[in-house]
Amino acid sequence: MSQTTVVRTDTGESLQELAARHGLASAGALPSLPQYVKQLWAYRHFITSYANARVSSTLGVTHLGAIWTVLTPLFNAAVYYLIFGVILNTKAGAGNFIAYLCCGVFIYNFTSITISAGTQSITANLGLIRALHFPRASLPISVVFVEVRNLLASMLVLITIVLLTGEPIRWQWVLIVPALFLQMLFNAGLAMFLARLGSKVLDIKNLIPFILRIWMYLSAVLYPVTRFTHEFHGWHLKVIEANPLLVYIELIRHALIADAVLANTPTQLWVEGLIWAVVLLSIGFTFFWRGEKGYGRG
Repeated sequence: MSQTTVVRTDTGESLQELAARHGLASAGALPSLPQYVKQLWAYRHFITSYANARVSSTLGVTHLGAIWTVLTPLFNAAVYYLIFGVILNTKAGAGNFIAYLCCGVFIYNFTSITISAGTQSITANLGLIRALHFPRASLPISVVFVEVRNLLASMLVLITIVLLTGEPIRWQWVLIVPALFLQMLFNAGLAMFLARLGSKVLDIKNLIPFILRIWMYLSAVLYPVTRFTHEFHGWHLKVIEANPLLVYIELIRHALIADAVLANTPTQLWVEGLIWAVVLLSIGFTFFWRGEKGYGRG
């Protein structure tokens, strides 16, 4: 029977004990979840710097630069208003339809762009992954930071539109901050989940645009949420109204529009928004962490 030889140092310690005392571990070992969180915190400056570099590289090649972060949702809102508000006349029952529509478009864009970029955050950075050692979750998290930065400029424009369409300034406006924070956590979890999935199933990036388009139509972005009550009933309606993207859009509409007709009571929307944020962040982060050692291989 073979025996394992234990090599000891001059002090009598085994090599394993010596490595553990100095915080060393196997190069191929998956860090524990708490250790992984600590690693991400240690690389927080790298994450923010990388996010800033992404913004500069993306917008620096255009003449208008960062202005496009505002112009894109504005143009989308204008096109959707022409088609759905004027030609198809879906604005009946929405009250202040321009503000209603813009809230939907701006908040939908925050999630849709984050998902699209997050899905490719691993596959688009294979060179960086293979050259440097860092926690790979830094990449999808940096995508979220980029879109949060873009959203801040968009929200200033959205608030201006809301004011110009006659909405009063109310105390509910302070609810914008926690609502967007919950959506940011939800986006981060979904981006990390899809980042790992996208690194293994390369074709999923081609399906994402179609999935997002269907999701937009199911989230009452372009028409009053009351239309769902005309077409669906019972548990079908409850499932549709629990749609996380619809929930976050409705929270912003509740904050900015005085007489907005909502899918559910504000209390229920807040509870659903909190649950979606916590659940998706937990699942997405854990799912991504489990695949940490496989990114960039093959």
